[in-house]
Amino acid sequence: MTLQRVLRVTSFFLLVTFILSGCAMKKDIPAVIPVVIKPAPVYIKPKVALVLGGGAARGFAHVGVLRVLEQEKIPIDMIVGTSVGSLIGAIYASDPNSFELEWTSFLLEKDDIFDFSILASATGPVKGDKLEKFVTAKISAKNIEQLKVPFYAVAADLNTGEPVVFSSGPIAKAVRASCSIPGVFTPLSYNNRQLIDGGVLGNIAPEIARQNGANLVIVVSIGKSLQNKETSNIVNITLQAIAIMSNKIDSYKLKEADVLISPEVGDVGTMDFTQKKRCMQAGIDAAQKAMPEIKKLLEAFNTPVNASAKPISGTAN
Repeated sequence: MTLQRVLRVTSFFLLVTFILSGCAMKKDIPAVIPVVIKPAPVYIKPKVALVLGGGAARGFAHVGVLRVLEQEKIPIDMIVGTSVGSLIGAIYASDPNSFELEWTSFLLEKDDIFDFSILASATGPVKGDKLEKFVTAKISAKNIEQLKVPFYAVAADLNTGEPVVFSSGPIAKAVRASCSIPGVFTPLSYNNRQLIDGGVLGNIAPEIARQNGANLVIVVSIGKSLQNKETSNIVNITLQAIAIMSNKIDSYKLKEADVLISPEVGDVGTMDFTQKKRCMQAGIDAAQKAMPEIKKLLEAFNTPVNASAKPISGTAN
């Protein structure tokens, strides 16, 4: 074999060896491919607000609503009360026990909170001292900050028309201010202001719940019907006039509600304390009717909300 042929054969074998060794090396090099990493589930925690509206004696319906919410274990992260809603709300916020609330309500009589006085008739025939004493006697905590459930009582400034929201300070003063129906109760002088019933700005205040971080607002409205045949004296005339006004305002405020509970108590007189049991049952019925919607909304908070998964560089063998 000539030298030239030997060199050719040798070069061929070297080339094949080089190619084969290159293929072997290639197998050991990991391929770079995109890997999708899914983020951990992100859940939005519900912050449930219960908004209790005004309506005088019809407020006993709130007691029935609270019973159902408690039985169904619906969380209540805050209570916003206007007028009688502030009274029922404060009692429950101090001790979230619907049984105790029912017992207190059954024992409550008109004379326990309405102290009519001829001497006060120039500014309102009801002084309001009895209401304040009743709250003090029934609630062991003195200040709103000490309540077990965050609580907001809505009143109004008589001189400016501004809403006044109590979120701290004396509970009894807050409830008295929120319940001081103009023309019936003497306005409460407090912190250089003349305070009256928050119902003049609407019997419900879902906007206050939103302003304080609520993302699920349950409104209990007891002013659905304007029917009232008891208009034979100045007190009932005033209450009916305010009910008419508040009803119109509430129709706009309801846009802030996620769930509306409307107990059928519109034909109960605003000063009729003889219909307690019926009002409570109406509250129970209305709350049970609304329960599927409440649970559906709560369940939506258990659905994870994730950012889109983004591919990142990674290696795979």
